[in-house]
This record gives sequence, C-alpha cells and structure tokens, in this order.
Amino acid sequence: MTAHPAFSAEEFAARLSAVRGRLREAGVQLALFDEIEAMTWISGYGNSENRWRCVGVPLDGAPFFLIRALDAAPCRQRSCISDIVSFLDWQDPMPVLARVLAERGLDHAVIGLDFNSYCMPLARFDALRTALPHARFVDIGPLVWELRLHKSPAEIALLKRASAIADAAILRAAAACTAGATKRDAAREAVAAFVELGADPGPPGPISAGRGWDFLHGHLDDEPLANGDVVHIELTPRVHGYSARVMRCAVVGEAPAALVEATTTLAELQDRQIAAMLPGAAAADVDAILREGLLSAGLRDSYDNITGYTLGLYAPAGPRTSDFTRIFHPRADWRIEPGMVFHMYASAAGASLSETVLTTADGPERLTRLPRTLIVNHEKDLA
Repeated sequence: MTAHPAFSAEEFAARLSAVRGRLREAGVQLALFDEIEAMTWISGYGNSENRWRCVGVPLDGAPFFLIRALDAAPCRQRSCISDIVSFLDWQDPMPVLARVLAERGLDHAVIGLDFNSYCMPLARFDALRTALPHARFVDIGPLVWELRLHKSPAEIALLKRASAIADAAILRAAAACTAGATKRDAAREAVAAFVELGADPGPPGPISAGRGWDFLHGHLDDEPLANGDVVHIELTPRVHGYSARVMRCAVVGEAPAALVEATTTLAELQDRQIAAMLPGAAAADVDAILREGLLSAGLRDSYDNITGYTLGLYAPAGPRTSDFTRIFHPRADWRIEPGMVFHMYASAAGASLSETVLTTADGPERLTRLPRTLIVNHEKDLA
C-alpha cells in the first residue's frame, strides 16, 4: 500500500481493532464485508459490484481482500490490507473464497455477515452456503455502519473540507439561476466547483423547482427560468468519499413576501433544533422542535419525512444516497453522542434550508456556514 491520502496506518489499525472487538462479542471467527462503504472504511479501498468481492476479517490472523483481477492493482495502491486474492472475470468467486478459507483453516468457521447487505441477495447467499457447506453463518447486522457513527479527527477534517466546498459551490450554482438560464446551468456550475475546489468528481445533488414541501427530490430539466421562479439546490460534495450537504433556495428576481417569511420561520426553528443537539439529547425531542414548530405555524399540513440523517463516508457506486443509520423522527429511540455528523434539513411552503452539523462534547458545530436566508438574484445584481 502506498500512503493513503487521507488516513494513517494507525487509523486503519484502530478501525480493524474495533471491528474485531465487535466480532469477539458476537462469537464469530470470521466476518465477510461486501458493502462498498464497509470495505472502504475498513481497508481504504472499495469498488463497485460488477463482480462480487469482499473483505474478510478473521478474529485472529491477517485480513484479506477478495477481488477481481482487474481491480487488484488499484486495491493494492489504496488498501491497508496486503493479502489480496484475485480471480478472473469469468470465474465464480465463491469457490475461490472457499479455497482461501480452507487454506486458513476457516472453512468450518462461524462466519458473520450483515444479512441486510445490499450485496448479498438470496441467490448469492445460497451460493455462499453451497461453497462452504461446513461453515455456520450468523447475522452480525450493520456492524461497520454503527462503528462509523463516531468520526475520527481525520474524518471530521474531510467533512469540514467538503462543507467549505459545498458553501462555495452553492453560491456559484445559485448565481447561475437567472432569467433564461436553466437548472442544468446551475448543475454545471456546481460540478465544476466541486472539481476545481478539490472534491471528488460526481453528481451535484438534487436541483429542482416546486412548491409545498415535497419538491426536494424533483427532476433536473431544461425549462428556461423566469422571474419569480424558485430553484431548490441541494449540493452533496464528497472529499475522499466523505460527503457534506447543504440546501438553499435561489430566487430569480424579487422574492415573494410569503417565501421570505417561510424561510425566516424555517431558519428560526432549525436554529433552535440545531442548538438542542447536545450530548445525551433524545433524537425524538430534537426532531420535535422543527416538526411541531412547522405544523403549529401552519407551514405544513403533515410532516411525512425525517428531519435529519447521518453523514460520513458515502460510496460513489452504492445504492444508498443517504445514510439512515441514525435518523431524526418522532419514534427515534437513540441519543446524541459526541463525534456524530448529520444533515439537518427542513422544507415547507416552497422554502428549504439544510446544514451539515457536527456534535461535540461542547455542543453542536455547524460545518456549513452560509447565511441562513434565501439567495435572491435581483435583476439589478445581474446587469
């Protein structure tokens, strides 16, 4: 492995030790991790599932990486794991895995899997059991997702970089929202800003227009913007995979008074919500500040979505665009702890606001730091 650009060998060793501690508690001798986020967090490298691959972590002995031959070289460049076993594209990886485990005396082991892994459908699990008939498989759940909740200083540094890029990029994207332009113009500015400022190449995030509250995940289109249009911009830049997020509304021309008022109310309620994100605070209580406040203000008739979710490592090739390991909603039964990072977001009456928030022992820290207002492109400002 060449030096990882973001994390030290000591950090990876600490992660591996934490994983093994959980495996010991679960009574398993070996765990197989095949979700890209888990592989990347443990080893420093993860790739798409064009061919099934996994990281194997035994309770005793060195971990190994099973991967297609084409991807073995980039894996060696990034992964802290030196034992890399490769297979040809036309080979079935399951017999290769069985051979690897037999060589290590683990083909009769108690093997831990995340039974909810998006890389382990029923047919693949059947193939795994067929290849390893003497092993016993047990569910260890989202073990790595839970360990990833508490960010290290190096992870927080990446999230701070991503947050600064989000702030700068959203100003550039919003400035592109002028009469005659399109939302695609805003997306182009955002993506260019990501790359120029040091973020990973990738999609910008949702850029849409709409009314009410459920417009957040609308469609990018080429309809020309006109005075009075409101563009919702949510940017999701990643730095070495670590994603910050921010939402603002850009108004073409004068902002309607009702929209200004709604945005002010959103900001005030969300400010109170973020201030309440103290260590030990109940997530349901934090959620209620925004949820009940917007319902009481009459800005929403119902509140059908969460008000925040986990941020951190987001894989470019995974199926999940948001991490729901910890989410804020009325039935949330968990408490805030230092070192967690969340995307706290709000939408109502055509307005939207969001921030990337770090929870610390001293209280919450907003990592995205733009003014919490509408971004208004007055005609006179654009002349």
